[in-house]
Amino acid sequence: MSARPLVEYDAVDKSFGETQVLRSVDLQVEDGEVVVVVGPSGSGKSTLLRCANRLEEVQGGELRVAGDPVTGPDADVNRIRRRVGMVFQSFNLFPHMTAIENVAVGPERVLGCAREDAEQRAYDLLDRVGVADQATSHPEELSGGQQQRVAIARALAMDPQVMLFDEVTSALDPELVGEVLDVMRDLARDGMTMLVVTHEMGFAREVGDRIVLMSDGRIVEQAAPEPFFESPSTRRGQQFLSRLL
Repeated sequence: MSARPLVEYDAVDKSFGETQVLRSVDLQVEDGEVVVVVGPSGSGKSTLLRCANRLEEVQGGELRVAGDPVTGPDADVNRIRRRVGMVFQSFNLFPHMTAIENVAVGPERVLGCAREDAEQRAYDLLDRVGVADQATSHPEELSGGQQQRVAIARALAMDPQVMLFDEVTSALDPELVGEVLDVMRDLARDGMTMLVVTHEMGFAREVGDRIVLMSDGRIVEQAAPEPFFESPSTRRGQQFLSRLL
């Protein structure tokens, strides 16, 4: 693990108009750690992730990735977004591009890679996530699970230091969820730093190094998976788990 956390939230506040969705959030994610964020809808989970690559601006506190500021006038947004890969609930693939073109476009246009090199890396990543045989297919020709795996490959193509996953299986048919979670398990085994919002509690328990429970814009409990699921230390954690059961 690194001397300092890879991702640092320090008293982060975020509001949409008069609605405050993050309230003085403190969170640290170590290099190589898988942190799974759980909680009821509207608790601020997705906003927490979106702030980490500055898709949302914060109103208070500080946020850093690898020691570099995400917030404030000194933040280099392009540098941050190269370091922080994000995969969304919706696949957000370019419909006019094939799978391999979707994955290669970032390295080619943003990182300045030669097209041949970008496409070779894209093919290798499609192979890694199990869809190399669909490299020349367009998104409309792919299942939801295949599209989401292409989206993961696209994020990995920028060689990020941390990956953010925002409820990436919630739009999938139940039989397709497993194939996406398998890719995420492989990334965790390979040591990828991951901040994951999910409703898949089995995955959270199996893969997470730490579970973070959010409620009303605050982190109300965080613990290793076993103590969190077996004996949550807060009343809010007990309520959350009892409703799941």
